[in-house]
Amino acid sequence: MSSALVWELIKNNNSFLVKRDGLQLSSEPSNLTNIHSFKYSGIANDKTVAIQPAARGIKVTTKKTKKASNSPAKSVNSTVIAKGRRQTAKSVANLIARNKYRADLLPAALARASAVISSQQPVKAKNVRPAKGIRAQKAL
Repeated sequence: MSSALVWELIKNNNSFLVKRDGLQLSSEPSNLTNIHSFKYSGIANDKTVAIQPAARGIKVTTKKTKKASNSPAKSVNSTVIAKGRRQTAKSVANLIARNKYRADLLPAALARASAVISSQQPVKAKNVRPAKGIRAQKAL
């Protein structure tokens, strides 16, 4: 089936559609921005990119277009990238844009990769400075 026909069938009702506060969002695993639109849809498009957290680093999954209809289990190509923030961004850019996969998804993929890496960083504890001044001493 063509991707335009699939989008027409699923754009109003599907299990991933989330309607909230006048917005239509999507919870598809291969939707990089979670915006319910044809451009970012992981169901309707033949070429999709999914970025998910892995045990170390991020997992970039792309869909192979030639094997999508015949063998769905073999239609995905996954790569785990366990590098620093800049090296990860460069690797994601190489996988998506320089291999001529989907250059229009590059900004969204880089933003998602950066957000996943940020979520994996440990939270730093803030240093609480002791209170100074007359009012602080009176409060004790």
